[in-house]
Amino acid sequence: MKRRSFLGSLGAAVAGASILSSPQSASSATPTTNKRLFPPALPPALKPGMKIGIPAPASGVAKEDFDKKVKSFTKSLEELGLVPVIAKSVLSSGSYLAAPDEVRAAEFMEFVKNKDVGGIICMRGGYGVMRILPMLDFEAIQQNPKLICGFSDITALANAVYQRCNLVAFHGPMAAAELDDFTRQWFLPLVYPESTGKPSFEPIIYSNATKIVSYTGGKAQGRIVGGNLTIVTGLMGTPYDINTDGAILFLEDVGEQAYKVDRMLTQMWLAGKLQECAAVVLGQFSEAKDSSYVTTMEEVLRSRLAPLKIPVIANFPLGHVKEKFTMPIGVLAEVDADAKKFTILEPSVQW
Repeated sequence: MKRRSFLGSLGAAVAGASILSSPQSASSATPTTNKRLFPPALPPALKPGMKIGIPAPASGVAKEDFDKKVKSFTKSLEELGLVPVIAKSVLSSGSYLAAPDEVRAAEFMEFVKNKDVGGIICMRGGYGVMRILPMLDFEAIQQNPKLICGFSDITALANAVYQRCNLVAFHGPMAAAELDDFTRQWFLPLVYPESTGKPSFEPIIYSNATKIVSYTGGKAQGRIVGGNLTIVTGLMGTPYDINTDGAILFLEDVGEQAYKVDRMLTQMWLAGKLQECAAVVLGQFSEAKDSSYVTTMEEVLRSRLAPLKIPVIANFPLGHVKEKFTMPIGVLAEVDADAKKFTILEPSVQW
């Protein structure tokens, strides 16, 4: 390349880079082309007699938790007329992974491809889903649509299924957590409509003026994405990065110090992820007990999210809490921050 041409190309590249890196352009970005307004595919609804696969795509469960929590969960499924089928590799073996990556991926895909299995509810979170994402056959997942549910580390799996397959997935119950009355109340209408006795879908409204906190007012609609904040930020810059453009983003985390949550939210802001959202729903953020800073978690959340000037509600019952609201990822919803109300506007399964 001639020197003059090279210098011209270099100048154009530098100019382009300066525009892209400008904080002003990031903070004022207006979502236009990436909004996913078209409806995603829906997995079949759960029905009596349907088998439910329970794999461990992340961490395993301790023997005592299996005997107490998992058996209680499977009993709850049986009481609903469902048939739990537990994968072979679910018990903890001293590692933070339930089994080698290839084994966890293979067991998950076995449930996906098994025509007799109508849904998949993961054993627990912990860590490990990100390691197996490249091993999953997303084409097979798309061709065998079924309920896929979990929270915490399963954030990576549920959002990848929606992003890659345009298939609704669920941030909700797992086998190592109790299926209490509240969780059941906000889970079954989304995935098991026959158990509710309703002949057709009706919008699902959650409103609690005494507990939900509004950081900024307003009303907005968008498709639901998000989950555990640590996992959401961990996926950024990867092929499984979550598209927040025009979305209702929900976030939660557990055992993190306030400054670490600040760092992760700031990373999302610097990447333009928060500015693209239509609204934000915050779940529980339990703070690590060894923190010596006076800055509170709520101060961090408000300082990072209120300036966005979009509807933001906090203290929503999702994530690492006993009583959980299930979020159907990919489904159209509405946040009314003034009324402290969240509404799921369309079905999340095939009725």
